[in-house]
Amino acid sequence: MEHQFKVAEIFTSINGEGTRAGELAVFIRLCGCNLRCSYCDTMWANSDNAKFVKMTANEIKETVLQTGIKNVTLTGGEPLTSPYVKELIACLSQENSLSLEIETNGSVNIEEFSKINNRPIFTLDYKLPSSGMEDKMILNENIAFIEKKDCIKFVAGSDSDLERAFETIEEYSLTKRCHVYFSPVFGKIDPAEIVEFMKKKKLNNARLQLQMHKFIWDPNERGV
Repeated sequence: MEHQFKVAEIFTSINGEGTRAGELAVFIRLCGCNLRCSYCDTMWANSDNAKFVKMTANEIKETVLQTGIKNVTLTGGEPLTSPYVKELIACLSQENSLSLEIETNGSVNIEEFSKINNRPIFTLDYKLPSSGMEDKMILNENIAFIEKKDCIKFVAGSDSDLERAFETIEEYSLTKRCHVYFSPVFGKIDPAEIVEFMKKKKLNNARLQLQMHKFIWDPNERGV
């Protein structure tokens, strides 16, 4: 019997952030998360009573293929904590017409998932102090499995967040290893402050990125 996954939603839209921002993508959102960030905008998919549909890996893949869109984003919650998720990742990765990106919260070891054939792109968050979850970060374990095509994202809500992000970038030489993005906690910090910080620190090869979908649609709207 095939394993089933708790799917909160599957929808098509544009990527609002990451290296494919502005490109069409199919989003697969799995239920559940092992963190509780202060600014979480998908708590509705992470609670114990979250609504979901059970689907097998092949059912998910067929749903994706029917859209005719090649970029696929596996997200959550935290998708990598879903039982048997390696099967789903392998199933999507073996389809040569698809290009898979995994959004993960920085607290899960990506080693076993990075060794899958036709390796997916990883976008890892680094949870800064204002999230309340920085102590869950395991970048020191994941750094060995990060490649040039991957992305590390810092979602900042304060000046102290920005300073901590800079320390982390310097400690791991992140701008030489992968894509590095700054993004503001929506409504908590003026993006112009992040620009000024980047200028002050001479942060070459890092990028500011706004969550595009929150400007195109209502910030609280789902399925976009």
